[in-house]
Amino acid sequence: MTDRTFNDRDMVAGLEKGLAIIEAFDQSRPRLSLSEAAAVTGLTRAAARRYLLTLTRLGYAEFDGKFFSLTPRILRLGYAYASSAKLPARVQPALEQISAATGESSSAAILEDRSIVYIARSATRRIMSISLTVGTHLPAYCTSMGRVLLAWSDAATLSAYLADAPFEKLTAKTRTTEAELREELALVRRDGYALIDEELELGLRSIAVPVFDSRERLVCAVNIGVQAARMSIADMPARMLPALQAAQAELRRIV
Repeated sequence: MTDRTFNDRDMVAGLEKGLAIIEAFDQSRPRLSLSEAAAVTGLTRAAARRYLLTLTRLGYAEFDGKFFSLTPRILRLGYAYASSAKLPARVQPALEQISAATGESSSAAILEDRSIVYIARSATRRIMSISLTVGTHLPAYCTSMGRVLLAWSDAATLSAYLADAPFEKLTAKTRTTEAELREELALVRRDGYALIDEELELGLRSIAVPVFDSRERLVCAVNIGVQAARMSIADMPARMLPALQAAQAELRRIV
């Protein structure tokens, strides 16, 4: 659907608010009281109550008398995308080849608002304190795939991101200013890849490259993550970049 055929009159406000309620739940908020749900979404308590009770009646949420939480049934929504979208299916074999060649975990992600969203993953070992799966959201400014995606974004997208970026200092190494990020993005574009040295989480290093289609349009980013104790940041380009670039070339032909 194009902008010329879509306007505010086509919006279904109830659906928009219902999705906002679902998105209010995340790793830091696995359970929400009615007041918390209203505060997170900006809805009134009465409206939040109606949407939460509807989700509960449909089996997408449950209520213990004080807190609401999502049920496994909500995975049907993510599965609908995963089973119908072509990009994850096309990227997955390339990630598995990367992992086979390097012995390390590999992922693919796209940019969504202020975050990157994992669309495919080949895991050989756990490298973060949280479990990374398809659908995981991580900050864009301090991740290798996020910097790749931002580096090749158009000027309007990047400006909008920088105007509202969270810039939380997650570790002592996290770069947290617009000037620092712009400097890093310039290096990413110059080098063709992004390196992250324990900015997202201590003990984690990663390297990422962009994936373009045959028309040179940015499609996604792919990366390799390693434990810092096993590989220095200086060694990562020589040891990890060849596998990423091979996947980059292969995916250009098929995505």
